Amino acid sequence: MKYRSEIDGLRALAVVPVILFHAGFELFSGGFVGVDVFFVISGYLITTILIEDIENNRFSLVKFYERRARRILPALFFVMLICVPFAWMWMLPHQLKDFSQSFVAVIFFASNILFWRESGYFAAAAEEKPLLHTWSLAVEEQYYLLFPILLFLAWRFGKNRVFLMIVVLAAISLAIGEWGWRNAATANFYLAPTRAWELFAGSIAAFVVQKRGVQSNNTMSTLGLSAVVFAIFAYDESTPFPSIYALVPVIGVVFLILFAGKETFAARFLSTKAMVGIGLISYSAYLWHQPLFAFARLRLLEQPSPWLMSVLAIASLLLAIVSWRYVEAPFRKETKIGRKNIFILSSLVASVLAVFGVYGHLEAGFPSRFDQSVREILEVESLHLSLRDDGGCNRVKDETYLEKCKYGLQDNVNVAMVGDSHASALTYALGRMGEEEGFGIYRYTKNSCPLVLGLTSNVNEKCFDFVEALLQDIASSDEIDTVIVSGRLAAYITDHPYDNSTGGVEGARDTLYSILGTPFTAPIRTRKDEIISGFRSAVLRLSEENPNKRIVLLTPIPEHGWHIPNQLAERQIFGGDAIPTLPIEIYKERNSEILPEILNLASLSNVSTYDMTQFLCDETQCFSVNDGIPLYYDGDHLSNYGARFALAKIQQYIRCEQSQAC
Repeated sequence: MKYRSEIDGLRALAVVPVILFHAGFELFSGGFVGVDVFFVISGYLITTILIEDIENNRFSLVKFYERRARRILPALFFVMLICVPFAWMWMLPHQLKDFSQSFVAVIFFASNILFWRESGYFAAAAEEKPLLHTWSLAVEEQYYLLFPILLFLAWRFGKNRVFLMIVVLAAISLAIGEWGWRNAATANFYLAPTRAWELFAGSIAAFVVQKRGVQSNNTMSTLGLSAVVFAIFAYDESTPFPSIYALVPVIGVVFLILFAGKETFAARFLSTKAMVGIGLISYSAYLWHQPLFAFARLRLLEQPSPWLMSVLAIASLLLAIVSWRYVEAPFRKETKIGRKNIFILSSLVASVLAVFGVYGHLEAGFPSRFDQSVREILEVESLHLSLRDDGGCNRVKDETYLEKCKYGLQDNVNVAMVGDSHASALTYALGRMGEEEGFGIYRYTKNSCPLVLGLTSNVNEKCFDFVEALLQDIASSDEIDTVIVSGRLAAYITDHPYDNSTGGVEGARDTLYSILGTPFTAPIRTRKDEIISGFRSAVLRLSEENPNKRIVLLTPIPEHGWHIPNQLAERQIFGGDAIPTLPIEIYKERNSEILPEILNLASLSNVSTYDMTQFLCDETQCFSVNDGIPLYYDGDHLSNYGARFALAKIQQYIRCEQSQAC
């Protein structure tokens, strides 16, 4: 295969934007398309090598996988080993457990599957995963595992038919991606079936070049270069990806492969020493940048400054030079390390890394590294969930599809808690109050299902069924006399991540909400108005069907954006100031369309409100910690302690109803 310096330059054009995007520089908002550029290049190079080997009768799977092992594994394993001591020092137990799982996934080239199941690529938590970027290696290796075999077996049908087969497979993969971003965005981003067409695009280019050679066309090659650059600066996290939008950078790379002959402007630019030099170390640079950024975010209590991220971006290139020269290059030379040794060494190191990964998972991230006070803080979430779902819940099934939980006094269940996970987070604490005050609670809650008529989402389509069933169940109940409603309503009427203005920013959301009959692609203003109307209609119906029951609407719980127990634990481990508080104005702005609606509904004769901020906030700010104890078990769900703290006066509504004094 003839060396093309412009291809190395194209690698530089891919890796630098990826690094700057992950560093958080908004100018490179579409820098993630660099991965797609890599996919096309990889498809082109691998297919070119395979065609030459098959046509010259020297095709060997063993030889092919040996080349892949020499190219991929030494630098990858080296970076993974360097990560271990920093993970041990700086990661909280659940983070180290996840990191250990990623070790195993990387070894088996399945990290794209693992990260798909854990979180979205643009989620805030993803920024703290040192091996997140290996998802793209997993996609490539899954392609390498199957494509050579497919190509070899199909070759007997003739080159033209093989080419047509690849075109058809690419079209199918692109179609799956178009469906995927609308229906399963995270899976669409990570999994090979929706990315394969980008590798196939490189394969198609390889067939064309093999037949016609590389053409010199300034117009087409400049257009290709412009398309890649356009995507880097014009796309952002809201761009559906991969989808037909990915055609812009992908076709741009294909044009460069086909038409960037040596005489063209694009080839001359990509063949400059700087571009080729960065291209040569691009794989190592790609490996280094994410661990550097992730560990900086893990170690620092605040978001790293742009200055620091710039230094780390440069450091990734400097480290890449070292690992390219002393790790990558030596292992690529068969004269230094033979085939047998490369397989033996790879197997040994992979085994060591896999054992560490399995052990870290089984030991739950080694919590014994930290003292008891830190462990107690970190156990707030698991303790809350276990009490809510096991220790405090006596499940009650009726003839409808509902399965309710019963808390508090079991023979006097006269209170219903209704709503989403914010309501669910309150039930155990309210149940404990019930034991003291002489009442019991039914929990009618479902994650991401607030009291909104007709609500549906691209993830939880059956929410409207749940709301309808609980309304019917409450209306038919003679024992329930008080209904308490809570929900994170603001989350359903916005498509952008929540930003607490003090550094806590949620990741990009994969879930879209709407009302039945309105598509998820409708303008957010339309969906917002309909969802608010659905909430109003649900409360009106609840009021009208239960005229003798008191309905208590809780104002929204303040959302902090930070994972509070993690923040508190890190400050105890590393030292630092108190967790930033949430400005009350941010809370009011976040709920500016919900609070007036709740107040308006309180004018109904049997509806009242309970202000959740009266104990969680003062006139200027909302708090997440009290006396060193987390009020939240994550960034927006109250812990058992926080729920009891915030519901200190809720008993008055229960007593009021029981005594008929109101």
